[in-house]
Amino acid sequence: IEPGLVPLGSLGMGIFSILLSYSTSSFALAAASLILLGISGGLFIVPLNALLQQRSGEQERGRLIATNNFINTAGILLASGVLWVLRDILQIQAVRIALIAGLLTFIVAGYVIKELPDFLLRFVFYILVHTVYRVRVVGGKNVPLRGPAILVCNHVSFMDPFFVGTSVPRLIRFLITRDYYAIKSLKWFFRLMKAIPVSVKSRRDMLGAIAQARNEFNKGNMVCIFAEGEISRTGNIRPFKRGFEKVVEGLNVPIIPVHLDRVWGSIFSFKGGKFFYKWPENIFRPVTVSFGKPMSSSAAAQEVRQAVMELGSEAVQYRRGLYDLLHLRFVKSAKRNWSSFCMADSSGRELTYGKALAGSLILVGSIRRRCRGESMVGIMLPASVVGALANIALSMSGKVSVNLNFTAGREAIASAVQQCGIKTILTSRLFLARAKIGEMGGMVFLEDIIKDITLLRKVLTTFTAFLLSSRLLLIFLRKRKISPEDLATVIFSSGSTGIPKGIMLSHHNILSNVEGISQVFQLTGKDKVMGILPFFHSFGLTATIWFPIISGFGAVYHPNPTDAKTIGEMVSKYRATILISTPTFCSGYLKKCAAEEFSSLRYAIVGAEKLQEPLARAFKEKYGIDLLEGYGCTEMGPVVSVNTPDVAHWTVRQTGHRQGTAGHPIPGVIVKIVNPDTGETLPCGKEGMLLVKGPGRMMGYLGGNNSILDGWYVTGDIASIDEDGFITIMDRLSRFSKIGGEMVPHIRIEDAVNQLLKDAVCVVTSIRDDQRGERLVVLHNYKEAKSEDLWRQLCEIDLPRLWIPGRDDIHYIETIPTLGTGKVDLRQARIIAKEITAGCN
Repeated sequence: IEPGLVPLGSLGMGIFSILLSYSTSSFALAAASLILLGISGGLFIVPLNALLQQRSGEQERGRLIATNNFINTAGILLASGVLWVLRDILQIQAVRIALIAGLLTFIVAGYVIKELPDFLLRFVFYILVHTVYRVRVVGGKNVPLRGPAILVCNHVSFMDPFFVGTSVPRLIRFLITRDYYAIKSLKWFFRLMKAIPVSVKSRRDMLGAIAQARNEFNKGNMVCIFAEGEISRTGNIRPFKRGFEKVVEGLNVPIIPVHLDRVWGSIFSFKGGKFFYKWPENIFRPVTVSFGKPMSSSAAAQEVRQAVMELGSEAVQYRRGLYDLLHLRFVKSAKRNWSSFCMADSSGRELTYGKALAGSLILVGSIRRRCRGESMVGIMLPASVVGALANIALSMSGKVSVNLNFTAGREAIASAVQQCGIKTILTSRLFLARAKIGEMGGMVFLEDIIKDITLLRKVLTTFTAFLLSSRLLLIFLRKRKISPEDLATVIFSSGSTGIPKGIMLSHHNILSNVEGISQVFQLTGKDKVMGILPFFHSFGLTATIWFPIISGFGAVYHPNPTDAKTIGEMVSKYRATILISTPTFCSGYLKKCAAEEFSSLRYAIVGAEKLQEPLARAFKEKYGIDLLEGYGCTEMGPVVSVNTPDVAHWTVRQTGHRQGTAGHPIPGVIVKIVNPDTGETLPCGKEGMLLVKGPGRMMGYLGGNNSILDGWYVTGDIASIDEDGFITIMDRLSRFSKIGGEMVPHIRIEDAVNQLLKDAVCVVTSIRDDQRGERLVVLHNYKEAKSEDLWRQLCEIDLPRLWIPGRDDIHYIETIPTLGTGKVDLRQARIIAKEITAGCN
C-alpha cells in the first residue's frame, strides 16, 4: 500500500480533466483523457480504501468501511446535484464543466499535497531508488502496520534512509546528525520528512531529541535510528551506541532490527577511502533490506547489534545466482582485467589475467580427458603459479579439488586419498624431487600434460578466450550444472591437536569469505598479495588464490614460508602490498628482511597462532606497519575475524585495530560466547566457548561428525568479546591443563614467557603427573636464557602460583616444531617434552 500515490492521483485527475476539456475535436484524445482520468482516479481512491482497512482495528473495521461507503454515496449524490446545477440551470457546456472540475481538483490536490507532502516525496524517492537499485525486502511482515515502533539499523552509506524509508509502507521519522540537518540546502527536506536532529556534542540536544522521539511514539509513529552513530568507514558493523535504549526506556515500543546488505561499494559508501567521487561498480546495484522479528524495548544495544548481524549473515544467501561459482567469477575478473598483472612466483613465471585465463582453459581439456568420471582430484603442488592454475582448471572442469598436505607424511596423504576416493593426483616431478617425496600411484605429472599441449591449441584457446565475451565463456563453462551450494574443495585440518579431518567447503562458502574479507580492506587493482601459505592451508587457498583473482588484483607466490631472504626479495621486486603469514614466520622475517624490502606493504595479516606483543612492537618499529592479527578456522572458510587499520576521515575516527585481540568478525560472520558446560550465552567480557555462524560455514566433515550446534560451529576455543565487538582468543579448550582441580591456560603462560625472551618464541605443553594430574613444560629457542633465571623472573610476574612451571620444566630446544601451515606442532612439542623429561629423570 503506497499512500504516495494519492497526491499523484489527484494531480492526474486535475490534469486529465483539463485535457478532456480541450479534446472536442479529437476522439482519440478524448478517449485517452478518459482512460488516464480513470487510472488517476484509481491511484487516488484505491490506496485510500486499502489504507483505511489496513490501519483500522479489527473491532472497528466494519463500521469504518460502512461509514466510508455512506460518505462515498453522499459524495456521488452531491456531485450529481452540482452537475445538474451547472448543466441544466446555468447552461454551462460539458467541456467547460470538465475544465472547472479540473481546476477544482487542482485545489483539492494542493490541499492533499499540503497534508501529505512527505508521502508524495517518499513515493518519488521510491521510484528513484528502485530505478537505480534492485531492492529486495526481506521480513517486511515484521514491521507493524500501525502503532509505535523503533527501527535500529546498521549505517553503510548516505542512501541508507532512502533504502529503509521506501521499504516500509509507513512514514518513518529518522534521527539524523544535527550537522547534516543544519545544511541550508537540505533543511527544508529534513523538516518536510519530520526528521529529528540530534547532536552527541550537547547533552541538552540529546535530551531534546530523545523527548521528541518519545513524543512521536505517543502519537503512534515510527522512528528509525542508525545506532552506530556514523557511517561505517571500516566496512564493518561498528559498536552500537546506547542512545536508543534511552529513547524506548519504560515504553512498550517494539525494537525492529534492520540490516542493509550490499550497500558497501556503492558511490555513497566509503569504499575506496572516499564518498561519491568514484565510478559505480555496477548498474542497477542489488540491495537487500532485512527486517528482523520485533524485540522487547528492554533489549540492550549489544543484543540488538547481534540481531542485526544475524540478519546480515542470513542476507548473504540472496546474493547468489547461477554464475556465482569460483571459476566463473574468475572469468569475469579476467575479462575485465585482461592485460593487468595476475600472478607470479619465485621460479620466474609471470602471468597477466589474460594469460592466466588462457592457461587455465588449456589445462581443462587435459584434465577432463585424464579424469573422466572422477568427482574429486588431488593436487600435490606448492604455492606457485602452476599450483594456482591447477586449482582454477579443476574448478572449471567441474571437479572438486583436494590439495594434499605433502608435509603431513605418506600415511596421512594415503588416508586423505582413501577418504576422498581420489584416483588422480596432479603433481610435478621437479617438485617431488625438491621436496624429497616418493611417487605414488595415480600421480599425473604436469610436465607430461604440458608436452601434450600443441602450439596450435595454445593459440586457439588464447584467441577464443580473448574474443568471446564473458557471458559466452560463462555459458561454455557451465556445461555441467553446478550450484553455488555444491562442493568446491576438501581441505584436511592440520592435525595440530588430533587426527586430520576432511572439511568440505562449497563455492558459496569460499565466495562469502572472499566478499567478507574484501569489504574490510581497501584494495585496488594495483595491490598484490605475497602468497607464502601452502594451498592445503585454507587461508592459503582462499586468501592467496581465490581472493586476489576474483577481486582483480595480483598474487606473488613462494613455496617456502621460512625462506625469509627470498620472500623479502619477492616483496621488494613486485612491490607487494599485502603479506599474509603467521607470527612464527614473521619472527624470521624480522631478523632477515630489511626495512626497505617491506616498504611497499600496506597490510601485514597474521593468524594461526597468538601474536605476541613484543613481536608486534618490533615489527611496527622496523617496518612502520601494524601486524594485524586475525582468527579463522578451516570450517568457516576460513576467516572469522581480523583487525583492520583505524580510519580517520573528516572529524570521524573509527577503530579497527586493537592490540591483543583478533579483531571484529568480518561482514556476514556472527559470533557468541557460551558457557562450555551449560551452553548459556555469556555477556560481554566473560570468557567461554566461542561459537561461530555465517555463510562461510562448511558443508560438513567427510564421514559426518559435525561440530555444529543449532547452526553454530563449536570452535573449541576459549575467548571473550568486549563491548566494542573485538574478539580475544584465550586458548584452545584442549590447551588447558587441569592442575589441582583448576584449569590452567597454556597461552597465558606463553605470553608471560615471551615477554621475557628476546626475539624468541616458546611453547607451553603438559605431560602426565602422578601427583597433580598434569605438569606444565616450557620449551623455548632462546639459547642465552638460563632456565633458573627464567623461572625466577616468572615467579616475580603477577601470575597465579599454580600457573608457574617447575624450575626443572623449562627447557631450551634449537627449533620450535611447526607444521607446514606455520602453526606450532603441539603433538610433536608434547613428544619432545616427554623425551626431555624422561631423560632428566
